[in-house]
Amino acid sequence: MPHKIHVLAAFRTRINRLLLVFSCLGLGLITGCASVIPPCGAKTSPPSSELKNTKWELTRWNLPPNSNGEVRVRQIPLGDASNPIQIIVDADGQRLSGSTGCNRFTATLDEDARGFTLKHITRTKMACTPQRMELENDFLYQLNDYRSIVRNGDQLLMIGVDREVLSFTQKSISKQ
Repeated sequence: MPHKIHVLAAFRTRINRLLLVFSCLGLGLITGCASVIPPCGAKTSPPSSELKNTKWELTRWNLPPNSNGEVRVRQIPLGDASNPIQIIVDADGQRLSGSTGCNRFTATLDEDARGFTLKHITRTKMACTPQRMELENDFLYQLNDYRSIVRNGDQLLMIGVDREVLSFTQKSISKQ
């Protein structure tokens, strides 16, 4: 009988250790993805009317999770003359424009019951460094290929089909 008690105690110890390991792994996964998962109060695909006359600056770029599920962050250097990547929704909510840090771009907003999409994205063709051109091309691709938009106050997330996330912070529009 003492042998059975010893075996049961050893079994419980192993189970408790496994539970602890899985709990830590789960907590690590949740923590690692916390910057990607929209908050509960966030609105998914808000109507373009909510974004009328707003300006947003790209503050974080999460790359798709790697094979281990870890979120990676892409560096977002300021562009020429310290220009950040920005988007501006016009006062009518029908056009989006902005800066990639080097070139300017514009697009039309096309809205339906599921949300809105960007159409006819065009840009200027100023010379930039090769690294900046790569960042610009990737950014404009993400604008063209996002799957959902989430707004939570002064934060705006554009989530791509591959779970790449562009995080923007609202900025005040200066009168010129």
